[in-house]
Amino acid sequence: MGTAAMRATVYIDPELHKALRLKAVETTQSISKLVNDAIKESLAEDAEDIAAFEARAKEPLISYEAMIKRLKKDGRI
Repeated sequence: MGTAAMRATVYIDPELHKALRLKAVETTQSISKLVNDAIKESLAEDAEDIAAFEARAKEPLISYEAMIKRLKKDGRI
């Protein structure tokens, strides 16, 4: 971690904690690093989803019925 780390209390399911400990040993990484990496990945996915949504926000709306007709016409359903 490049900057000073913040301390936080997080309650983790015992089975999940066991798996996390095992992964930490297996990968020679700390639990903190594994958790930080997972959080970063999750936030990055959210950012990608938001960007995709914003990019498509100005697309014209289509009704449910029109979408069904389009899918049937294209042979998708």
